[in-house]
Amino acid sequence: MIAVSAWTFYRSLPLITSASINHLSIFTPPTTRDTGSCTTYANYTSSIMSNSKKQRLSKAFALSSSSPLHIPNIVTTEHLLQVPLDYTGQTPGDITVFFREVVSRHKVDNHDLPYLLYLQGGPGYEAPRPTSSGDPSWLKAALDHFRVILMDQRGTGQSSGITCDNLASQGTPQQQAHYLTFFRADSIVEDAERVRAALLQANNKDPTDKWTILGQSFGGFCVTTYLSKYPHSLQEALLTGGLPPSITLPCSADTVYDSLIKRVVVQNEKYYSRFPGDEDIVRDIITYISNQPEGRVISPAGNYITPRTIQALGLATLGFSGGFERLHYMLATAFDGDKLSFKFKKACDAHHGFDTNPLYAIMHESIYCQPGGQASNWAAQRRVEKEASFDAVAATKAGERVLFTGEMVFPWMFEDFAELRKIKEAADIVAQMSDWPALYDVSVLNANTVPAAAATYYEDMFVDFNLAQETAGQIKGLRQYITNDFLHDGIRENGPELLEKLLNLCRGGILLR
Repeated sequence: MIAVSAWTFYRSLPLITSASINHLSIFTPPTTRDTGSCTTYANYTSSIMSNSKKQRLSKAFALSSSSPLHIPNIVTTEHLLQVPLDYTGQTPGDITVFFREVVSRHKVDNHDLPYLLYLQGGPGYEAPRPTSSGDPSWLKAALDHFRVILMDQRGTGQSSGITCDNLASQGTPQQQAHYLTFFRADSIVEDAERVRAALLQANNKDPTDKWTILGQSFGGFCVTTYLSKYPHSLQEALLTGGLPPSITLPCSADTVYDSLIKRVVVQNEKYYSRFPGDEDIVRDIITYISNQPEGRVISPAGNYITPRTIQALGLATLGFSGGFERLHYMLATAFDGDKLSFKFKKACDAHHGFDTNPLYAIMHESIYCQPGGQASNWAAQRRVEKEASFDAVAATKAGERVLFTGEMVFPWMFEDFAELRKIKEAADIVAQMSDWPALYDVSVLNANTVPAAAATYYEDMFVDFNLAQETAGQIKGLRQYITNDFLHDGIRENGPELLEKLLNLCRGGILLR
């Protein structure tokens, strides 16, 4: 029964089979075929795009779609859409955007379900890969209301994913850095708009139909960019731990780390109060590493385990639910006799995802940069260097706590992590770039009419609460659910309840008072 109903819904869509790929003809350029019986992409979007936008989109792009795939309680369809690398048209080339359409198996035949686009945190991480209707946890609640679109943001996953190896194919480090400039929130939002238009046309829907967007962390930054660029395309905008900080500054990176370093110190204090015995373990680890001939240990992946990479374990642990426990259990396995254990060294590799998702490292500070001639210039490194308390070796010698760092990317990571060494020169060039395009339009946000709601976490180690409030004040009509029940990943801890709360804030189910 499930297969029959799924096929009933999808039978009108082009399919990818083992033998062939069928492309939707809706994107064929008008110069190559009679448009009398086929609406082109440019014509399709003419009612919602300015002339300048249409000129930049004069080239048409093909959408490919898979046959329906069945996962417990859900049906998914995988899509590929070709889009421009550079939406200004100044740099030639195309990339591919991958997105997965997810619908409850009980609602496959409901053609009236609106779309919800989920924008993943990062930057540089692909969308979730669902294994059931409850994975990730918020998905089940979303599927009660929507067809959910899980889009791999450009440069991640199956969307022309960037690796340290294939980045080299772009040429010199300068050319690599130039290529990377097209992988920020502004381009991600442009991709999303093409995805929306393609889905609407493929399903014979009104091209002006709107969708709801949900962004976690960096995904919330993208939501704010979307509100700035295409508010007419949005039914609702939902953000979780993702109000971008200080959006009126040319580059907010220095301001961000001035604030976040204080929150990192607080999280360290909490951690050691929970696990006081770990102070000695961490000092023992730092002592052991420092006493090695080159002050480092080689991991199974060829990374350097150094005092600073040990401190960087805080990124994936201090600010997430269950993170304290994961760090404590990991440290408990640190030694095998008088040496660092293989298990611990392998765990160090697993905790750092820079080798598989290098965009996170190389583009991280650029998410805070806008026009104004200011480069990020390794802002986190410059800020940490001002704090003597973050010197792990000195702290160990003095018998003091070794402080872990938080969501901070440092230039030394392009030395200590084997894969990142390949793109070190490009990373340095990106860090010095100061001619970034705008990510936000404050005047549009000030006049916002899109129902918008944000879950804002008071003790967030990744997005400073006070800086988030500055931005909240710029988005007209934004309603907030402010809580200290969660750290940064409330959507992971209690996704269904959080999503319902945000939808109710947008739809009037929770009244102003």
